[in-house]
Amino acid sequence: MKRTKTFKLTLGGICLALTIIFIYAGSFVPGIELTLFALSSLFTAVMILETGLGGGILLYLAASVLGFIIVPGKLAITPYICLFGYYGIVKYLIEKIPNAIAQITVKVLFFAALLCLGLLGFRELLLGSIDIPDYPVIILIAGGTVMMMLYDYIYTLVINFYIRRFQKKGIDSMKLS
Repeated sequence: MKRTKTFKLTLGGICLALTIIFIYAGSFVPGIELTLFALSSLFTAVMILETGLGGGILLYLAASVLGFIIVPGKLAITPYICLFGYYGIVKYLIEKIPNAIAQITVKVLFFAALLCLGLLGFRELLLGSIDIPDYPVIILIAGGTVMMMLYDYIYTLVINFYIRRFQKKGIDSMKLS
């Protein structure tokens, strides 16, 4: 099915609204902030699948700016801006590497570097209001990398579900039951 400009614009608006809802909820719902930020990141992948890389980048930028304006606690949006928002873009680019082992290696190095930066350099800024246990940094980085790889796996499952459910059949052929 050919994607018209109207379809792309409408989809972008819907994805932006849903992203902002999850970011806003993540800024004040205690205990599930990371889950809500992770859910907010899925809409970037939808935009990439439906409109291309440019649509995903525009969604990330628009959600970051709008989220910064709307969310009352400005530190609460930093996990989205510094990781979750652009992860769909990073994942898309990394998975263009033809070798699966190289893909996993790059993802692990990306997660470890990001966690090192966050935990050692900018803990308060990058992690915002998220409570981190007081364990040695190396354990936090190793555990965080494992959790991010799990996040990546679940992200892949959700993307594959979206592709099977909506792209193969087409949105027009959905039936209410």
